[in-house]
Amino acid sequence: MLRDRGTSEEAEDSDGFLSELSISEPELDDADSDDTSAPVASSAALRRVARNRRAYRAPQSGKRARGDRARLESHHPELLTMWKDLEDMPVLKAGKADQPKSISRQLKPFQLEGLAWMTAMEKTAWKGGLLGDEMGLGKTIQAVSLIMSDWPAKQPSLVLAPPVALMQWMSEIDSYTDGTLKTLLVHGTNAKSKNMTVKDVKKYDVIIMSYNSLESMYRKQEKGFKRGEGLYKEKSVIHQTHFHRVILDEAHSIKTRTTMTAKACFALKVDYRWCLSGTPLQNRIGEFFSLIRFLNVQPFSCYLCKQCPCKTLEWSMNDDNRCTSCNHGGMQHVSVFNQELLNPIQKFGNRGKGSEAFKKLRILTDRIMLRRLKKDHTNSMELPVKEIFVNRQFFGEEENDFAGSIMTSGQRRFDTYVAQGVLLNNYANIFGLIMQMRQVADHPDLILKKNTAGGQNVLVCCICDEPAEEAIRSKCKHDFCRTCAKSYLLSSEQPDCPQCHIPLSIDLEQPEIEQDEDQVKKSSIINRIKMENWTSSSKIELLVHELHKLRSDNATHKSIIFSQFTTMLQLIEWRLRRAGITTVMLDGSMTPAQRQASIEHFMKNVNVECFLVSLKAGGVALNLTEASRVFIVDPWWNPAAEWQSADRCHRIGQTRPCIITRLCIEDSVESRMVLLQEKKTNMINSTINSDDAAMESLTPEDLQFLFRGN
Repeated sequence: MLRDRGTSEEAEDSDGFLSELSISEPELDDADSDDTSAPVASSAALRRVARNRRAYRAPQSGKRARGDRARLESHHPELLTMWKDLEDMPVLKAGKADQPKSISRQLKPFQLEGLAWMTAMEKTAWKGGLLGDEMGLGKTIQAVSLIMSDWPAKQPSLVLAPPVALMQWMSEIDSYTDGTLKTLLVHGTNAKSKNMTVKDVKKYDVIIMSYNSLESMYRKQEKGFKRGEGLYKEKSVIHQTHFHRVILDEAHSIKTRTTMTAKACFALKVDYRWCLSGTPLQNRIGEFFSLIRFLNVQPFSCYLCKQCPCKTLEWSMNDDNRCTSCNHGGMQHVSVFNQELLNPIQKFGNRGKGSEAFKKLRILTDRIMLRRLKKDHTNSMELPVKEIFVNRQFFGEEENDFAGSIMTSGQRRFDTYVAQGVLLNNYANIFGLIMQMRQVADHPDLILKKNTAGGQNVLVCCICDEPAEEAIRSKCKHDFCRTCAKSYLLSSEQPDCPQCHIPLSIDLEQPEIEQDEDQVKKSSIINRIKMENWTSSSKIELLVHELHKLRSDNATHKSIIFSQFTTMLQLIEWRLRRAGITTVMLDGSMTPAQRQASIEHFMKNVNVECFLVSLKAGGVALNLTEASRVFIVDPWWNPAAEWQSADRCHRIGQTRPCIITRLCIEDSVESRMVLLQEKKTNMINSTINSDDAAMESLTPEDLQFLFRGN
């Protein structure tokens, strides 16, 4: 339920998968504008842009296409029968497994059904599958139960997860199995995992590591690394080990098939393969291929040659663009997934051949994936109600003057770009202006104190002007948060570096740049401000007021506070402690062990009332059911991140009603962002084209709305 305070209007929360997906034609209405100097794109030009953004394919001649298809089928006759064979294969109904004796936690009925399905899937030709249960339904305990179903195995199992979830996997495996499984965390901070051999790896039952660590090992093996004057290659011990089972947690982390992270997962030697993801198809069909490829679902994961029976899992071409297996040209090779599913859907939408491709995709997903939703299992989950509020506040008088000057200056620069017709060439500057308007809505000091003494010895993100979380570096030697860089790259087709304004080139998969922990702590904004003269902001005081209201209840409530900005969390922490409210913090500069220690301190210590979490570091894969209140301090135009954060507490094990409060400053860019979120939410629920790029990107009309409000 979503409503503003003071209103009773309710909005239904729609959630679904393939059956809810449909394609709508791009809306190409010209934007209304009071500024007659603003250039208005023609409908034809907008259609050309829309076609490019939707990976439009120019139509082949019918005769040539039929000839190519006939030639392909003559060399690969399985194409003639693969859909009929798949349709004739019954959808697996495995019933309900018995409660595993080796698992100390009582599984819910639908979790026992999931365990039975996973066990049965490993006996099929697929040898694995995709558990796509919605967030909060207990995918982890089902996966641990599967590991225990055939323990002890001759080979270890491998679990890959985001950094924030590593220690959670360690603790939950230990908790669910009473310490039966011998586990090893592979991370740079764990001395046990350094200089390992294959023999060492095989001593453990479960190896747990992050996608970044696996990618780093694979990169050193395949591309090498520089040392002195030479280039050296180092064998990856993980890729030399044959695993019994590999489990990808938050498997959409490999959704882009061309990244080194995805390739590192594809290259693993394993008997049984599993993907866990609450968002297996993030509204873009192309992303699903990576999961199909990892699961090795043939022939859909293969590339086929039109000239011979050549069939490969990798797109492997030499310098002359010829196949390394059959030596035919790259143009003679096609992806089965693209041919059968992706191209028809992109070209025809949900009509004609596109509709047929949707039906085929449903046939495929029904046989390799199990997906359940919270709303279908509310009785067995015993989940309490979840409510979402928008709590609106106005600027104070002094804040209003400063914020007004920032917003007026930003609007003036935006209007200049529009008048000169260079709007699309200045995304870097516009991103910076929006970031400033967001920061001033939190607290003026986020802008005024960012360059003061004390913050020079840490890596600072060029986009958010915060200490970089999971710091990475561009080719032009500028530093970014990994999450900020990803969002920024998706914001336009060829963005410039925000610092030096040359075309931005950055490897999103590169290993994190390590920072001196002491220097990061010293760089806190608290050390750059004379706090005895410090004045709070309207938003921080609104938060303090809400937390004091919780204290007035007879019950004790724990709260999670999310913010995009680490410096804002530092100011909130200082203010809450002065108000007598005990806090603990989690941000991207912490090691897995430190993150887990913070989580456990919050969960187990009854005196800790608030958990301050950086949205970049802790927005996914956390289980914080001790909390029943969530405060989202600063809205973002992509609503998906907020959905993830809300589900950190609304999941199995929660016994109290969950209230999600979004703090919003009226007459600021935030109130417009809330409206923009609603627009993008509608887009998610109505069209398959709302991929990450569409979600993160801002159209010229969106930008005009943020700056002008019309």
